[in-house]
Amino acid sequence: MARVHAGQSLTQALAILGKTEPAARAAAQDVVYGSLRRYGCGEFILRRLLQRSLPHPEVQALLLGALYRLQTRPESGYMVVDQAVAAASELAGGGFKGLVNGVLRNYLRQREVLHAAMLDDDEAAQQHPGWWLARLRRCYPESWQNIVAVGNLPPPMTLRVNRRRATLTDYATRLQNAGLSARTAGGDALILAKPVSVDALPGFVDGLVSIQDFGAQRAVHLLAPLDGQRVLDACAAPGGKTGHLLEMADIQLLALDIDGNRTRRIEDNLQRLGLQAKVRVADCRATDQWWDGRPFESILVDVPCSASGVARRHPDIKYLRRESDIRRFARIQTEILDKLWPLLKPGGKLLYATCSVFPEENGAQIDAFLFRQPTARRLDEERLLPQEEHDGFYYALLRKAV
Repeated sequence: MARVHAGQSLTQALAILGKTEPAARAAAQDVVYGSLRRYGCGEFILRRLLQRSLPHPEVQALLLGALYRLQTRPESGYMVVDQAVAAASELAGGGFKGLVNGVLRNYLRQREVLHAAMLDDDEAAQQHPGWWLARLRRCYPESWQNIVAVGNLPPPMTLRVNRRRATLTDYATRLQNAGLSARTAGGDALILAKPVSVDALPGFVDGLVSIQDFGAQRAVHLLAPLDGQRVLDACAAPGGKTGHLLEMADIQLLALDIDGNRTRRIEDNLQRLGLQAKVRVADCRATDQWWDGRPFESILVDVPCSASGVARRHPDIKYLRRESDIRRFARIQTEILDKLWPLLKPGGKLLYATCSVFPEENGAQIDAFLFRQPTARRLDEERLLPQEEHDGFYYALLRKAV
């Protein structure tokens, strides 16, 4: 948690858990994810209970985690305090044990007053940064509250059945036999009634199923690749959509990503699924470094974006994003579209995808592109705002004139 507050992504920060015993790792992740989702809440309480800011980031993170536990498990209040004090004895030479004890016990005594006061603090009450809330209110005056509420909840665990190795019905039966309840959501998706570890999923290691949000699965169904096509997955890591493309059709697929570490995750996913593609580390904008001159019939462009539609799944986004990032991402998105469009065969299709809810990265980006590119036609468009069963996504399916 301290690393995220210092600017590191949660994925990188969680590496510190290493080979921690699975149950302990799961418990630690629960505290971290839960605390980060409640953006502003713990910080509001600490401002009220501390006379000055803490000089030790890990002690502050410990307090934020303990406050989350006290809010979600009030019946275990004194046990949480005792455990937090014990943990404080292992930080900074134990110099903050008394402070941790005092702050948490004061919170228990003043809980009702503090939570009533929190309702008047916009960021703490809505658990989102102020600039984010202002944009949502402006763009979605009728639905911003629901977007915020969904963004503060844990996401569902959604599976994508590998249609090359199992049918939806057969896999649902395997889940039932394993004591797991799930419901269909459309296409190849099953939503589990309760999240479980991947080890508990029948056939996961053998590639029968992948974990992928239902909204994210819409991408491949919209692009609808056909057997024999030459397809580009331009920003492919970690490989969820790459695998789905190959499950849908027998295609010649080139998967690119600028990050070598994330590219290895594509290869690992394909190996587990028993699928093959050409995977390269490359900036898709630098076409002279990787393109062989042969056009593609289909291109999937899952562009870098603010990730504002998947904040419940990646709660560090609330801490790491700045309003200025939207303009930066929009420039990158423009560059990617302009660089990749000439690589598309006349009559071919390009699917532009984001996991953002901000119009500057979505419809406005595509409107501007269509103005610049007279050969582009919009075939379809889907705006998926965050809901209980899926995260927030935007898709625009474009066709190149013959």
